[in-house]
Amino acid sequence: MKRFTTAHQKSYEQDGYVLLPKFFSAAEAALVYETANNDAVLKSRMVDRGDRDGFRTRLTLWYSLDDDIYSMVARSERVVDAVELLLGGTAAHHHTKLNQKEPRTGGAWEWHQDYGYWYHDGFLFPEMLSVVTALTPSTRRHGCLQVIRGSHRLGRLEHGLAGEQVGAQSERLDEVLKRLDKVYVEMQPGDSVFLHCNLLHRSDRNESDETRWSLISAYNLTSNVPYKDVRQSSFTPIIKVPDDAILKWQSRGKTEDADFLLT
Repeated sequence: MKRFTTAHQKSYEQDGYVLLPKFFSAAEAALVYETANNDAVLKSRMVDRGDRDGFRTRLTLWYSLDDDIYSMVARSERVVDAVELLLGGTAAHHHTKLNQKEPRTGGAWEWHQDYGYWYHDGFLFPEMLSVVTALTPSTRRHGCLQVIRGSHRLGRLEHGLAGEQVGAQSERLDEVLKRLDKVYVEMQPGDSVFLHCNLLHRSDRNESDETRWSLISAYNLTSNVPYKDVRQSSFTPIIKVPDDAILKWQSRGKTEDADFLLT
């Protein structure tokens, strides 16, 4: 298991993201994937979003942290300690989602900043980040994550509709792509990437014959209390669990009463 270091912090601050290969073990990633693949509650709460070409990506999103295996990932010491180092304070949980790009049909995500969404959720400050953990291989063939290195320094860009998604304004984006490097972030199961909330990122359609699933948790500083769409979890300190809780925990899947995104 790899630990988050000050060298990772420096890379994150410079580039707006940092990739940690094997941040979770293959056994941990496999157990989370197996659980999610057999989780009837997750499947019943699934929604999907279409890209510009009509291809669709499935996701299940929830706000509260519980005692299921997905919360063991989001609450694990290795993750929360790293998040608090990067945010410079006590972390809260905004949401976690399971992204599911099915073979051949899993759609693209357009260029966007997460704070392009979260700004409109009432968060005043961009004191937020996401942690993406691969549960299956994520290569260019699978439509892996792409980032624009250093784009977090641009601040929040205007966003508009792109298909059924919200994407960054095209005129300014075109200029950004001329000046900054685009990076394909290929990952294997258990690899994690930390993303600044103002980093521009996207992904292509899954053109492979394999699924591409990832677990993504978004975090906020407890002091950054939203003024609308308020969910208490978004400013409540996270109760951390030991790193071995993922493999030891007995309560595996989601419960019916979890606070899911419904549309």
